[in-house]
Amino acid sequence: VQWIDAKRAERLIASDSVARLARRRHPDRIVRVTLRQRPGESRPSFLTDYVGTKYSFKQHLDDGHYCFRLRPLGDDPREERDLAPEEVRQSFLRVVLDCLTAAA
Repeated sequence: VQWIDAKRAERLIASDSVARLARRRHPDRIVRVTLRQRPGESRPSFLTDYVGTKYSFKQHLDDGHYCFRLRPLGDDPREERDLAPEEVRQSFLRVVLDCLTAAA
C-alpha cells in the first residue's frame, strides 16, 4: 500500500497499468488503484496460501445435526478408525493435549 498523487495515478492510467480504479464522490479524489499483473510476475498472495490444512470439518448426521470430524493423518483419506497412524500419533496427541484447558 502506497499513497500516490493524482498526477502519478493519471500517468499509470495512461500507460495502461491500471486494472481497477476507485474514486470518492468527488471525481478528482482517487481512493484506490489496482495494478495489472505484468507478464513474468508471480501471482499475488491470497489468504488461503497462509491458512494451511483444515484437520477437522463439519460432518452432517442423518438426524439433521452435525458434529466435527477429524481428518485422517495417514495416506488413506477414507480411513474411519485409525485417524493418527503410529508414526504421527505422538505428535498428534501432543497437539491435542496442548489444546486442552483445565476445567474451571
